[in-house]
Amino acid sequence: MRKLRVECPAKINLTLEIVNKREDGFHNIKSIMQTISLYDYLNIELNDSSETKIVLSGNSFEIPYDEKNLVYRAAKLFMEKINKNAEIRIYIEKNIPIAAGLAGGSTDAAGTILGLNELFDRPLKNEDLHKLCANLGSDLNVCLQGGTMLATSRGEVIEKLNSIQKNLTLIKPKYLGISAKEAYTKYANKEFKPKYNMTEKMLEALKKNEDISQYLYNDLEYAIFDDYKELQNIKAVVPNSIMSGSGSTYFVLDNVKEIPLNSDYQVIRDLKFVDCGIKCNNFVTN
Repeated sequence: MRKLRVECPAKINLTLEIVNKREDGFHNIKSIMQTISLYDYLNIELNDSSETKIVLSGNSFEIPYDEKNLVYRAAKLFMEKINKNAEIRIYIEKNIPIAAGLAGGSTDAAGTILGLNELFDRPLKNEDLHKLCANLGSDLNVCLQGGTMLATSRGEVIEKLNSIQKNLTLIKPKYLGISAKEAYTKYANKEFKPKYNMTEKMLEALKKNEDISQYLYNDLEYAIFDDYKELQNIKAVVPNSIMSGSGSTYFVLDNVKEIPLNSDYQVIRDLKFVDCGIKCNNFVTN
């Protein structure tokens, strides 16, 4: 038996601008993403077996523990890539809210790929890991690499940027999850699509080491904001907050102590930007 523990950070979108719709149905985007100090953890155990068996479990009642889970798909894809068999047991410790625009599922899948590569003594190079991540989704590559990243294409093409040191607070409606499909569809149906070029403006600010707060922006917030009172309530009490990804989480670049919202909202304080992605530790061999 071999096992390790994998640390998987959430991400936020400092900017998210939609360029156009692709022929494959996805959208090309320009987004500055940032990993933050909110983590899921994976306990991955590897046992000898004549066939590949993937067993998932965890502490959340909100996610499936079967082939529908992106972690399962990531493990299956990795094993097919290296053409080996094993029994893989993965316990998912969820701390990142579900359907929240924070890449919880994506970071867990990226953590699965990196963790398995470590357990099998690194048969794949870093570029191979990124290719597997790109095959599975749009945010995995950012979570794998970590830090402040420019993400283009559908989000899988990444470029490392100068690091930013910021604190932040997250605010999420407890009973509202929004799928990426819903948000992108509603954006596509909008007749007017603003072009503020906030990503380019933020890139210039980063180069000059200037304040970025005035350039925080999300096209998907514009797309869905009018449909959800919960989002409007957040914006009313924290006007400088911005939605991350397809929502429903908002963030504000500060440690906000008093937020006058009721218990229907989850507030996560004392977070910060981190300049790293997935980490593996506590390697054990029996």
